[in-house]
Amino acid sequence: MGLKIAVIGGGSTYTPELVEGIADRAATLPVDELVLHDIDSDRLGIVAGLAGRMLRRHGWDGRLVATTDREAALDGASFILVQLRVGGQAARLTDETLPHRFGCIGQETTGPGGFAKALRTVPVVLDLAEATARHAAPGAWIVDFTNPVGIVSQALLDAGHRAIGLCNVAIGLQRRLATRFGVPPNRVQLEHVGLNHLTWIRAVRVDGVDRLPELLERDAEALSAEVQTPVELLRALGAIPSYYLRYYYATGAVLEEQLAGGTRAEDVMAIERDLLELYRDPTLDRKPALLEQRGGAFYSEAAAQLIASLHAGTGDVQVVDVRNDGAIPDLPAHAVVEVPARIDRDGAHPLPLAPLAPEIRGLIQAVKAYEELAVEAALSGDRRIALLALLANPLVPDHRAAAGLLEAILETNAAYLPRFAGP
Repeated sequence: MGLKIAVIGGGSTYTPELVEGIADRAATLPVDELVLHDIDSDRLGIVAGLAGRMLRRHGWDGRLVATTDREAALDGASFILVQLRVGGQAARLTDETLPHRFGCIGQETTGPGGFAKALRTVPVVLDLAEATARHAAPGAWIVDFTNPVGIVSQALLDAGHRAIGLCNVAIGLQRRLATRFGVPPNRVQLEHVGLNHLTWIRAVRVDGVDRLPELLERDAEALSAEVQTPVELLRALGAIPSYYLRYYYATGAVLEEQLAGGTRAEDVMAIERDLLELYRDPTLDRKPALLEQRGGAFYSEAAAQLIASLHAGTGDVQVVDVRNDGAIPDLPAHAVVEVPARIDRDGAHPLPLAPLAPEIRGLIQAVKAYEELAVEAALSGDRRIALLALLANPLVPDHRAAAGLLEAILETNAAYLPRFAGP
Protein backbone atom coordinates (compact mmCIF):
# COMPACT_ATOMS: atom_id res chain seq x y z
CA MET A 1 0.00 0.00 0.00
CA GLY A 2 1.31 3.46 -0.92
CA LEU A 3 1.79 6.51 1.27
CA LYS A 4 0.03 9.79 1.72
CA ILE A 5 2.31 12.81 1.97
CA ALA A 6 0.94 16.18 3.07
CA VAL A 7 2.87 19.37 2.30
CA ILE A 8 1.88 22.19 4.63
CA GLY A 9 2.75 25.39 2.83
CA GLY A 10 2.19 23.71 -0.52
CA GLY A 11 1.71 27.06 -2.24
CA SER A 12 5.40 27.80 -1.82
CA THR A 13 7.41 28.39 -4.97
CA TYR A 14 9.73 25.67 -3.58
CA THR A 15 7.03 23.03 -4.10
CA PRO A 16 8.01 22.07 -7.67
CA GLU A 17 11.41 21.04 -6.26
CA LEU A 18 9.71 18.67 -3.87
CA VAL A 19 7.35 17.33 -6.53
CA GLU A 20 10.29 16.50 -8.75
CA GLY A 21 12.05 14.69 -5.90
CA ILE A 22 9.00 12.53 -5.18
CA ALA A 23 8.41 11.76 -8.86
CA ASP A 24 12.06 10.83 -9.38
CA ARG A 25 11.87 8.33 -6.52
CA ALA A 26 8.63 6.62 -7.52
CA ALA A 27 10.37 3.23 -7.49
CA THR A 28 11.56 3.55 -3.87
CA LEU A 29 8.95 5.95 -2.50
CA PRO A 30 5.47 4.58 -3.29
CA VAL A 31 3.20 7.59 -2.86
CA ASP A 32 -0.49 7.09 -3.56
CA GLU A 33 -1.55 10.59 -2.59
CA LEU A 34 0.30 13.90 -2.47
CA VAL A 35 -1.63 16.72 -0.81
CA LEU A 36 -0.64 20.36 -1.10
CA HIS A 37 -2.14 22.54 1.61
CA ASP A 38 -1.97 26.31 1.85
CA ILE A 39 -4.07 29.13 3.30
CA ASP A 40 -3.64 31.15 0.07
CA SER A 41 -6.02 29.45 -2.37
CA ASP A 42 -4.99 31.50 -5.41
CA ARG A 43 -1.31 30.81 -4.98
CA LEU A 44 -2.01 27.17 -4.17
CA GLY A 45 -3.98 26.76 -7.38
CA ILE A 46 -1.11 28.13 -9.47
CA VAL A 47 1.53 25.92 -7.84
CA ALA A 48 -0.69 22.84 -7.87
CA GLY A 49 -1.36 23.35 -11.57
CA LEU A 50 2.35 23.16 -12.36
CA ALA A 51 2.80 20.25 -9.93
CA GLY A 52 0.09 18.28 -11.73
CA ARG A 53 1.66 18.88 -15.12
CA MET A 54 5.09 17.86 -13.82
CA LEU A 55 3.73 14.64 -12.33
CA ARG A 56 1.89 13.74 -15.53
CA ARG A 57 5.08 14.25 -17.52
CA HIS A 58 6.83 11.83 -15.16
CA GLY A 59 4.04 9.28 -15.63
CA TRP A 60 3.29 9.36 -11.91
CA ASP A 61 0.08 7.47 -11.21
CA GLY A 62 -0.72 8.78 -7.74
CA ARG A 63 -3.39 11.31 -6.74
CA LEU A 64 -2.54 15.00 -6.37
CA VAL A 65 -4.83 17.06 -4.13
CA ALA A 66 -4.77 20.79 -3.43
CA THR A 67 -6.75 21.99 -0.41
CA THR A 68 -7.09 24.82 2.08
CA ASP A 69 -8.55 22.36 4.61
CA ARG A 70 -5.73 21.49 6.99
CA GLU A 71 -7.47 18.56 8.67
CA ALA A 72 -8.32 16.99 5.31
CA ALA A 73 -4.69 17.39 4.26
CA LEU A 74 -3.45 15.68 7.43
CA ASP A 75 -6.06 12.91 7.50
CA GLY A 76 -4.27 9.57 7.22
CA ALA A 77 -0.97 11.12 6.11
CA SER A 78 2.19 9.18 6.91
CA PHE A 79 4.55 12.11 6.30
CA ILE A 80 3.86 15.78 6.89
CA LEU A 81 6.36 18.14 5.31
CA VAL A 82 6.28 21.61 6.85
CA GLN A 83 7.45 24.59 4.79
CA LEU A 84 5.64 27.54 6.32
CA ARG A 85 6.47 31.22 6.33
CA VAL A 86 4.32 32.94 8.95
CA GLY A 87 3.82 36.51 7.81
CA GLY A 88 5.14 35.82 4.32
CA GLN A 89 7.94 37.68 2.63
CA ALA A 90 6.74 40.97 4.13
CA ALA A 91 7.62 39.69 7.61
CA ARG A 92 10.95 38.47 6.25
CA LEU A 93 11.71 41.96 4.97
CA THR A 94 11.12 43.32 8.46
CA ASP A 95 13.35 40.62 9.97
CA GLU A 96 16.13 41.69 7.63
CA THR A 97 15.83 45.44 8.20
CA LEU A 98 14.48 46.17 11.69
CA PRO A 99 17.68 44.99 13.48
CA HIS A 100 19.69 47.65 11.61
CA ARG A 101 18.08 50.30 13.80
CA PHE A 102 19.89 48.77 16.76
CA GLY A 103 23.27 48.19 15.13
CA CYS A 104 22.62 44.50 14.45
CA ILE A 105 22.69 42.43 11.30
CA GLY A 106 19.36 41.60 9.70
CA GLN A 107 18.81 37.98 8.65
CA GLU A 108 15.74 35.76 8.59
CA THR A 109 17.14 32.82 10.59
CA THR A 110 20.16 34.17 12.45
CA GLY A 111 20.41 36.93 15.04
CA PRO A 112 17.43 39.05 16.14
CA GLY A 113 15.64 38.60 12.80
CA GLY A 114 15.72 34.85 13.33
CA PHE A 115 14.41 35.39 16.85
CA ALA A 116 11.42 37.33 15.53
CA LYS A 117 10.73 34.56 13.03
CA ALA A 118 10.95 31.94 15.80
CA LEU A 119 8.40 33.81 17.92
CA ARG A 120 5.95 33.84 15.01
CA THR A 121 6.61 30.31 13.84
CA VAL A 122 6.99 28.00 16.85
CA PRO A 123 3.37 28.27 18.12
CA VAL A 124 1.99 27.74 14.60
CA VAL A 125 4.08 24.64 13.96
CA LEU A 126 3.24 23.17 17.37
CA ASP A 127 -0.45 23.71 16.70
CA LEU A 128 0.03 21.89 13.41
CA ALA A 129 1.84 19.07 15.22
CA GLU A 130 -1.04 18.66 17.65
CA ALA A 131 -3.46 18.47 14.71
CA THR A 132 -1.16 15.90 13.13
CA ALA A 133 -1.39 13.74 16.25
CA ARG A 134 -5.19 13.82 15.97
CA HIS A 135 -5.63 13.30 12.24
CA ALA A 136 -2.56 11.74 10.64
CA ALA A 137 -1.74 8.05 10.37
CA PRO A 138 -0.36 6.33 13.49
CA GLY A 139 3.39 6.89 13.73
CA ALA A 140 3.34 9.72 11.17
CA TRP A 141 6.54 11.72 10.77
CA ILE A 142 6.77 15.49 10.72
CA VAL A 143 9.67 16.63 8.53
CA ASP A 144 10.36 20.28 9.25
CA PHE A 145 11.98 22.48 6.62
CA THR A 146 10.57 25.64 8.20
CA ASN A 147 13.18 28.08 9.48
CA PRO A 148 14.64 28.57 11.98
CA VAL A 149 14.86 24.77 11.67
CA GLY A 150 16.92 24.18 14.81
CA ILE A 151 14.59 26.16 17.06
CA VAL A 152 11.42 24.74 15.49
CA SER A 153 12.78 21.18 15.75
CA GLN A 154 13.75 21.77 19.39
CA ALA A 155 10.21 22.89 20.14
CA LEU A 156 8.67 19.91 18.33
CA LEU A 157 10.86 17.34 20.06
CA ASP A 158 10.52 18.98 23.48
CA ALA A 159 6.74 18.64 23.06
CA GLY A 160 7.10 14.92 22.30
CA HIS A 161 6.29 14.97 18.60
CA ARG A 162 7.70 12.52 16.08
CA ALA A 163 9.75 15.00 14.09
CA ILE A 164 13.02 15.49 12.25
CA GLY A 165 14.43 18.81 11.06
CA LEU A 166 15.96 19.17 7.63
CA CYS A 167 18.24 21.72 5.97
CA ASN A 168 19.84 21.75 2.54
CA VAL A 169 23.25 23.20 3.55
CA ALA A 170 24.97 19.85 4.14
CA ILE A 171 23.60 18.07 1.08
CA GLY A 172 24.44 21.07 -1.09
CA LEU A 173 28.07 21.09 0.00
CA GLN A 174 28.30 17.31 -0.27
CA ARG A 175 27.05 17.42 -3.86
CA ARG A 176 29.43 20.21 -4.82
CA LEU A 177 32.40 18.42 -3.26
CA ALA A 178 31.45 15.18 -4.99
CA THR A 179 31.54 17.04 -8.30
CA ARG A 180 34.92 18.51 -7.38
CA PHE A 181 36.32 15.04 -6.67
CA GLY A 182 34.59 13.51 -9.69
CA VAL A 183 32.75 10.84 -7.69
CA PRO A 184 29.08 9.99 -7.03
CA PRO A 185 27.65 11.76 -3.94
CA ASN A 186 27.22 8.50 -2.01
CA ARG A 187 31.01 8.16 -1.87
CA VAL A 188 31.37 11.46 0.01
CA GLN A 189 30.54 11.65 3.71
CA LEU A 190 30.87 14.89 5.65
CA GLU A 191 31.61 15.20 9.34
CA HIS A 192 29.11 18.01 9.68
CA VAL A 193 28.81 19.21 13.28
CA GLY A 194 26.93 21.95 15.11
CA LEU A 195 23.48 23.50 15.09
CA ASN A 196 21.27 24.47 12.18
CA HIS A 197 22.93 27.36 10.31
CA LEU A 198 25.88 27.10 12.71
CA THR A 199 27.92 24.18 11.42
CA TRP A 200 31.46 23.21 10.51
CA ILE A 201 32.75 20.42 8.27
CA ARG A 202 35.57 18.72 10.20
CA ALA A 203 36.22 15.95 7.66
CA VAL A 204 35.41 15.23 4.02
CA ARG A 205 35.68 11.47 3.61
CA VAL A 206 35.83 10.13 0.07
CA ASP A 207 35.66 6.33 0.16
CA GLY A 208 36.55 6.59 3.86
CA VAL A 209 39.66 8.76 3.38
CA ASP A 210 39.61 12.29 4.79
CA ARG A 211 40.39 14.70 1.95
CA LEU A 212 39.80 17.91 3.95
CA PRO A 213 43.53 18.65 4.55
CA GLU A 214 44.07 18.42 0.80
CA LEU A 215 41.14 20.75 0.13
CA LEU A 216 42.39 23.33 2.60
CA GLU A 217 45.87 23.17 1.11
CA ARG A 218 45.07 23.12 -2.61
CA ASP A 219 41.54 24.46 -2.99
CA ALA A 220 41.24 26.99 -0.18
CA GLU A 221 40.61 29.95 -2.50
CA ALA A 222 37.58 28.29 -4.08
CA LEU A 223 36.24 27.18 -0.71
CA SER A 224 36.79 30.66 0.67
CA ALA A 225 34.67 32.17 -2.09
CA GLU A 226 31.96 29.54 -1.65
CA VAL A 227 31.45 30.02 2.10
CA GLN A 228 32.57 33.67 2.12
CA THR A 229 35.22 33.07 4.77
CA PRO A 230 38.84 34.28 4.45
CA VAL A 231 41.39 31.65 3.43
CA GLU A 232 43.50 32.29 6.52
CA LEU A 233 40.48 31.66 8.76
CA LEU A 234 39.63 28.41 6.98
CA ARG A 235 43.16 27.16 7.55
CA ALA A 236 43.24 28.38 11.16
CA LEU A 237 40.00 26.52 11.89
CA GLY A 238 41.08 23.41 10.00
CA ALA A 239 37.42 23.12 9.02
CA ILE A 240 34.90 24.46 6.53
CA PRO A 241 32.36 26.71 8.25
CA SER A 242 28.91 27.07 6.73
CA TYR A 243 28.05 30.25 4.88
CA TYR A 244 26.06 31.39 7.92
CA LEU A 245 29.19 31.61 10.07
CA ARG A 246 30.12 34.81 8.25
CA TYR A 247 27.47 36.55 10.34
CA TYR A 248 29.58 35.72 13.40
CA TYR A 249 33.09 35.87 11.96
CA ALA A 250 32.57 39.08 9.94
CA THR A 251 29.69 40.79 11.71
CA GLY A 252 30.86 44.34 11.08
CA ALA A 253 31.56 43.79 7.39
CA VAL A 254 28.20 42.06 6.87
CA LEU A 255 26.35 44.90 8.58
CA GLU A 256 28.11 47.43 6.34
CA GLU A 257 27.09 45.41 3.27
CA GLN A 258 23.50 45.25 4.41
CA LEU A 259 23.26 48.95 5.15
CA ALA A 260 24.74 49.80 1.75
CA GLY A 261 22.57 47.52 -0.40
CA GLY A 262 19.19 45.91 -0.87
CA THR A 263 17.80 42.90 0.96
CA ARG A 264 17.48 39.26 0.09
CA ALA A 265 13.77 39.52 0.93
CA GLU A 266 13.28 42.09 -1.84
CA ASP A 267 15.17 39.89 -4.28
CA VAL A 268 13.05 36.86 -3.34
CA MET A 269 9.82 38.84 -3.68
CA ALA A 270 10.76 39.75 -7.25
CA ILE A 271 11.82 36.19 -8.07
CA GLU A 272 8.60 34.78 -6.63
CA ARG A 273 6.46 37.16 -8.70
CA ASP A 274 8.27 36.02 -11.83
CA LEU A 275 8.07 32.35 -10.84
CA LEU A 276 4.35 32.46 -10.19
CA GLU A 277 3.83 34.10 -13.56
CA LEU A 278 5.83 31.29 -15.17
CA TYR A 279 3.90 28.68 -13.20
CA ARG A 280 0.64 29.99 -14.70
CA ASP A 281 1.74 28.89 -18.18
CA PRO A 282 -0.43 25.84 -19.01
CA THR A 283 2.32 24.46 -21.25
CA LEU A 284 5.00 24.49 -18.52
CA ASP A 285 5.53 20.97 -17.13
CA ARG A 286 8.96 21.17 -15.52
CA LYS A 287 10.54 23.44 -12.94
CA PRO A 288 11.90 26.59 -14.60
CA ALA A 289 15.58 27.54 -14.43
CA LEU A 290 14.65 30.67 -12.47
CA LEU A 291 13.76 28.47 -9.49
CA GLU A 292 17.47 27.94 -8.89
CA GLN A 293 17.74 31.62 -7.93
CA ARG A 294 15.04 31.18 -5.26
CA GLY A 295 17.40 29.18 -3.07
CA GLY A 296 16.75 25.76 -1.62
CA ALA A 297 19.14 23.90 -3.91
CA PHE A 298 18.90 20.12 -3.36
CA TYR A 299 15.84 20.65 -1.15
CA SER A 300 13.84 18.12 -3.14
CA GLU A 301 16.65 15.60 -2.99
CA ALA A 302 17.14 15.99 0.76
CA ALA A 303 13.43 15.79 1.57
CA ALA A 304 12.61 12.88 -0.73
CA GLN A 305 15.70 10.97 0.38
CA LEU A 306 14.82 11.38 4.06
CA ILE A 307 11.20 10.31 3.56
CA ALA A 308 12.24 7.32 1.45
CA SER A 309 14.77 6.17 4.06
CA LEU A 310 12.32 6.56 6.95
CA HIS A 311 9.75 4.55 4.99
CA ALA A 312 12.09 1.76 3.87
CA GLY A 313 14.42 1.74 6.87
CA THR A 314 17.48 1.78 4.65
CA GLY A 315 19.99 2.66 7.37
CA ASP A 316 21.86 5.20 5.24
CA VAL A 317 23.53 8.27 6.75
CA GLN A 318 22.04 11.73 6.26
CA VAL A 319 22.58 15.07 7.97
CA VAL A 320 19.47 16.06 9.93
CA ASP A 321 18.35 18.04 12.97
CA VAL A 322 17.76 15.60 15.80
CA ARG A 323 18.29 15.21 19.54
CA ASN A 324 21.97 15.06 20.44
CA ASP A 325 21.70 11.94 22.62
CA GLY A 326 25.45 11.99 23.29
CA ALA A 327 26.60 12.45 19.69
CA ILE A 328 28.39 15.71 20.57
CA PRO A 329 29.87 15.17 24.05
CA ASP A 330 29.90 18.92 24.78
CA LEU A 331 26.11 19.36 24.62
CA PRO A 332 23.18 17.98 26.66
CA ALA A 333 21.37 14.90 25.39
CA HIS A 334 18.12 16.82 24.83
CA ALA A 335 19.71 19.55 22.70
CA VAL A 336 18.76 19.47 19.02
CA VAL A 337 21.87 19.41 16.85
CA GLU A 338 22.57 19.12 13.12
CA VAL A 339 24.77 16.08 12.57
CA PRO A 340 25.09 12.91 10.48
CA ALA A 341 22.55 10.30 11.55
CA ARG A 342 21.63 6.81 10.47
CA ILE A 343 18.06 6.73 9.17
CA ASP A 344 15.72 3.77 9.67
CA ARG A 345 12.02 3.23 10.36
CA ASP A 346 12.51 4.26 13.99
CA GLY A 347 13.96 7.62 13.04
CA ALA A 348 17.33 9.33 12.92
CA HIS A 349 20.11 8.00 15.14
CA PRO A 350 23.01 10.47 15.45
CA LEU A 351 26.49 9.08 14.92
CA PRO A 352 29.02 9.58 17.73
CA LEU A 353 31.41 12.47 17.18
CA ALA A 354 34.66 13.67 18.73
CA PRO A 355 34.47 16.57 21.22
CA LEU A 356 34.36 20.08 19.81
CA ALA A 357 37.44 22.27 19.62
CA PRO A 358 37.22 25.23 22.06
CA GLU A 359 36.86 27.83 19.30
CA ILE A 360 33.80 25.98 18.00
CA ARG A 361 32.45 24.72 21.32
CA GLY A 362 32.00 28.16 22.89
CA LEU A 363 29.93 29.56 20.04
CA ILE A 364 27.76 26.46 19.74
CA GLN A 365 27.02 26.40 23.47
CA ALA A 366 26.13 30.10 23.47
CA VAL A 367 23.77 29.77 20.50
CA LYS A 368 22.19 26.63 21.95
CA ALA A 369 21.42 28.54 25.15
CA TYR A 370 19.80 31.26 23.05
CA GLU A 371 17.75 28.67 21.13
CA GLU A 372 16.40 27.12 24.32
CA LEU A 373 15.36 30.53 25.63
CA ALA A 374 13.80 31.40 22.25
CA VAL A 375 11.57 28.30 22.42
CA GLU A 376 10.52 29.16 25.96
CA ALA A 377 9.77 32.76 25.01
CA ALA A 378 7.74 31.77 21.94
CA LEU A 379 5.56 29.41 23.96
CA SER A 380 5.16 31.47 27.13
CA GLY A 381 4.85 35.00 25.80
CA ASP A 382 7.04 36.02 28.72
CA ARG A 383 8.83 39.29 27.97
CA ARG A 384 11.53 38.61 30.54
CA ILE A 385 12.43 35.31 28.89
CA ALA A 386 12.34 36.98 25.48
CA LEU A 387 14.78 39.64 26.68
CA LEU A 388 17.09 36.98 28.10
CA ALA A 389 16.98 35.15 24.78
CA LEU A 390 18.12 38.24 22.90
CA LEU A 391 20.82 38.91 25.49
CA ALA A 392 22.08 35.34 25.03
CA ASN A 393 22.28 35.76 21.25
CA PRO A 394 25.92 36.45 20.30
CA LEU A 395 24.78 38.81 17.53
CA VAL A 396 23.05 41.20 19.96
CA PRO A 397 25.72 43.47 21.49
CA ASP A 398 24.25 44.55 24.84
CA HIS A 399 21.22 45.05 27.05
CA ARG A 400 20.28 48.38 25.51
CA ALA A 401 20.13 46.87 22.04
CA ALA A 402 18.27 43.80 23.32
CA ALA A 403 15.63 45.86 25.12
CA GLY A 404 15.07 48.10 22.11
CA LEU A 405 14.93 45.15 19.74
CA LEU A 406 12.40 43.34 21.88
CA GLU A 407 9.98 46.25 21.96
CA ALA A 408 10.35 46.82 18.23
CA ILE A 409 9.92 43.12 17.39
CA LEU A 410 6.82 42.78 19.56
CA GLU A 411 5.26 45.95 18.14
CA THR A 412 5.99 45.08 14.51
CA ASN A 413 4.85 41.46 14.86
CA ALA A 414 1.91 42.08 17.22
CA ALA A 415 -0.61 40.50 14.84
CA TYR A 416 1.32 37.21 14.97
CA LEU A 417 2.21 37.21 18.68
CA PRO A 418 -1.00 37.02 20.75
CA ARG A 419 0.88 35.40 23.64
CA PHE A 420 2.70 38.68 24.20
CA ALA A 421 -0.46 40.81 24.28
CA GLY A 422 -1.12 42.76 27.44
CA PRO A 423 1.18 44.42 29.98
